Amino acid sequence: MSISRYTRRTWIGAAVLCISYLSQAQQDSTNNKKVNISYTDKGFQFKTQDGKHSLHIESRLQFRFATPGDQNPLDFEELYDSEQSVFKINRARLKVGGNAFQPYLKYYFEYELSQGNLLDFRVMFEKWEAFKIKIGQWKTYYGRERVISSGKQQLVDRSIINRPFTLDRQQGIEFYGRLFPGSLADLSYHASVLTGNGRGATINDDDHLMYAGRLQWNFLGRELKMNGSDLGLSQKPIGLIAIAGATNRSPYTRFSQAGGGQLEGFEEGVAGQYRVNQAMLETAFNYKGFSWQNEWHTKTIDDTVNNTQTTMVGTYFQAGYFLGQSFDFIPKPLELAARYAYYEPNTDMSDDQESETSIALNWFFKKHRNKLTMEVTNFKFEEPNGDQDNGLRFRVQWDISF
Repeated sequence: MSISRYTRRTWIGAAVLCISYLSQAQQDSTNNKKVNISYTDKGFQFKTQDGKHSLHIESRLQFRFATPGDQNPLDFEELYDSEQSVFKINRARLKVGGNAFQPYLKYYFEYELSQGNLLDFRVMFEKWEAFKIKIGQWKTYYGRERVISSGKQQLVDRSIINRPFTLDRQQGIEFYGRLFPGSLADLSYHASVLTGNGRGATINDDDHLMYAGRLQWNFLGRELKMNGSDLGLSQKPIGLIAIAGATNRSPYTRFSQAGGGQLEGFEEGVAGQYRVNQAMLETAFNYKGFSWQNEWHTKTIDDTVNNTQTTMVGTYFQAGYFLGQSFDFIPKPLELAARYAYYEPNTDMSDDQESETSIALNWFFKKHRNKLTMEVTNFKFEEPNGDQDNGLRFRVQWDISF
């Protein structure tokens, strides 16, 4: 893995930030403001005694073996396109965050070191639980599968429907909060106004911004965090039902960590060519080592240049359970997880479908901070001409944060 000039600058910048913070910590110590240094679930943390300043630094590495190939096949021809085995550092992240001046004024940066990408940079004002503000760049708060960190998932990676439906990282502003906590009307909400051109896009291509919203009902009066697996072995059930929607007009039909791009069958766009409207319904539930999550998506793409319209749908169902909760002879750190996903790229072509069925075993050495995952996936494709085929893939992944 080569280290780019951008990556070197990233490391140097992080080092300068840490040195500056430690220098300030030394000055505060001289002024009788004690700085505490500790190791937390966010890495090494430096925090003033009054809590008004803090900084945490964390690194994460993700090692992966996969055969045959690692990427999800996109069509019938790609199903057996690669027979090669893959071993790679799939992710190498540096995370820096904390608060400044007040406990409720927070900041966060995240870098992908192997590719030299600045993924997240954001400042959050979180003084009140009912109303908070975020500005910068981050993963748009839309669907649970994408919002959950890649280091806190139940399976090796996200399902086949993530690619066509995710809004991924965007720049803009978000308003969010929680209303009526602990009651039957417990609600969490997120409303975002974004540039709508993907990661790294500081301006929009026209006068149409992306608007996205999510409303989550915590129907048991407890909020379920965006983590995979019920590692806390919840002694009280926690559940949610959420709806979300987004509208955008841009040159793109999909987004990813790389920024804006195109789904299969769509040409490279010009400014404002594609009007995209999408919606999602989500459920999730945790109780005593059992976890459940599900999403149903629909998305309509209007090509304003060629005057065509395409509607796609997709869904996934995912569950996991720590079998040691029911069988004493099974080790407590072992979790069994499974997922089924279905994607229809064009509802006008009923035989054009693909699906994924995955089974995984997780061994948690230190919760999500140090875990090993083994996964087997079966992909199935059906084409309009009647052709059908399926193929297996095996993957092992070690994810460690420190």
